[in-house]
Amino acid sequence: MEHLEPRQKVMIMIAVMGAMFFAAINMTIVGTSLPKIIAQIGGMEYFDWVFTIYMVTSTITAMLVGKLSDIYGRKIFILIGIGIFMIGAFLSGTSDTIYQLIFYRGIQGFGSGMIMSCAFTTIGDLFTPRERGRWQGLLGATFGLSSLFGPTLGGYIVDNFDWHWVFWVFLPVGFIAFALIWKLYPSHTRTEKESVDYLGSIALTSFIVTLLLGFSWGGNKFAWVSFEIIGLFSLSVLSIIFFIMIERKAKSPVLPLHLFKNSVFTLSNISGLLMGMGMFGVIMYTPFFVQGVLGYSATTSGIVEMIMTISMVTSSAISGQLITRTGKYKAIALVGLAVMSSGLFLNSLLDTDSSLTRVIIQLVIIGMGLGTTMPVFQVTVQNAVQHKYLGVATSAMQVFRQIGGTVGVAIMGTILGNLMKTKMEELTPETAAGAMPDMGEQTAQLQNPQVLMDPNQLEAIKASLPEQMTALFDQFITILREALSYSLTGVFLFASAVVAIGVLVTFFLKEIPLRTSNKDEEEEESPVVSKKAGYQH
Repeated sequence: MEHLEPRQKVMIMIAVMGAMFFAAINMTIVGTSLPKIIAQIGGMEYFDWVFTIYMVTSTITAMLVGKLSDIYGRKIFILIGIGIFMIGAFLSGTSDTIYQLIFYRGIQGFGSGMIMSCAFTTIGDLFTPRERGRWQGLLGATFGLSSLFGPTLGGYIVDNFDWHWVFWVFLPVGFIAFALIWKLYPSHTRTEKESVDYLGSIALTSFIVTLLLGFSWGGNKFAWVSFEIIGLFSLSVLSIIFFIMIERKAKSPVLPLHLFKNSVFTLSNISGLLMGMGMFGVIMYTPFFVQGVLGYSATTSGIVEMIMTISMVTSSAISGQLITRTGKYKAIALVGLAVMSSGLFLNSLLDTDSSLTRVIIQLVIIGMGLGTTMPVFQVTVQNAVQHKYLGVATSAMQVFRQIGGTVGVAIMGTILGNLMKTKMEELTPETAAGAMPDMGEQTAQLQNPQVLMDPNQLEAIKASLPEQMTALFDQFITILREALSYSLTGVFLFASAVVAIGVLVTFFLKEIPLRTSNKDEEEEESPVVSKKAGYQH
């Protein structure tokens, strides 16, 4: 599609960005609205499954569709993805039980994986590697905008309208995106002599599902050394071994293993995984500090993260432009990761006396670093492989980032719990452990740091206490806030260290010239160019 007129390319990208915005905002809009939805349909004990099922199905689909779209083309899968996502969104709005909502969100995840995978790969079809930075930045900004408006809009809808409209409000965008892609997106002729690697796909799916579920449930739903978690990780290891055995013999592997011999491909994915750990860490645990330690409302917490998102969107667009103009990416990646790591380190220095202004400034720094880095590794991966591997390489980048986020959040959750317990025992043990010996259920509630996230619950507990115990209650809450602040220091320090390792990995990343053509034939005619491009034949 490189030969298309510039105007047609822009129109296709507008349609693709519309589809991506439709999928992304339906993902982010649910977070703030889900508590009220659960309050109406019930099933609080399955709350986390609404997120987990979406993450698992979208990650699986992204990887598998990457290879299939290299064979059959992107158009068919992005159209199917939009259609499946719209069906899932409509059905989610009709849910009467938590089981229905979980199932329908799983359907949405399948559609989302197709849309996301094809959206980023389309840039590689339409534009040369030298031109892609600009569009990768804009696509990243589109995703950032959904994160900006989604949570606020979700909260507004459930506060003022029926919750079903959370899933239905953007359906018209889906219809428009579908129509535009149907009309504008060129069709694709199936690649000859390409078969579908069914066994490899099954083994890869098994690996992703068991790995993500293991890290999602470990230390949360089940203990890390429980039979369930050990079983999931054992299945994950067996699946990856089986997958490697299959891929070594497959005629058309779903994830060609020889791509990992390419140092640019491998190091970019490792850096993306580490960046994903830091990114999801700050997104998940910043509200704990703003609400739990400083005592601000969820609305304030949302505004704080919104400011970080604005800095991320802005720097992502600028970074993409710089890559396109200069043809360089290594320095941009190093600076972005270093800035992000520095911001996370500054977050580790926060305490109970820190001001909200300081938190905002540091989150802006993190957002700038994250946004600067986001377009880079997608460009490096696409530039380092032959065009026929574009879809699978792009999808691999997304999957590595998603796995990094899941693993990182799980590890940080364990760090949070362990440090919290240690600090609670350290802060005057006789007070922390036995300050309220006769409170029964209230004492158990107050041992959970999640209670600090809900001011209304705190007030309800305080109101239920005898008047002579209110002073002791305030003292206990102060101890709890100090313990949470201390544990978050460890969380942010870990995230900073992980991203710093990403800087080190990126330091070894080769800066190969960004190609000015997508035609592999031209490169194969010149062994010198092929070697520079980092291909592995």
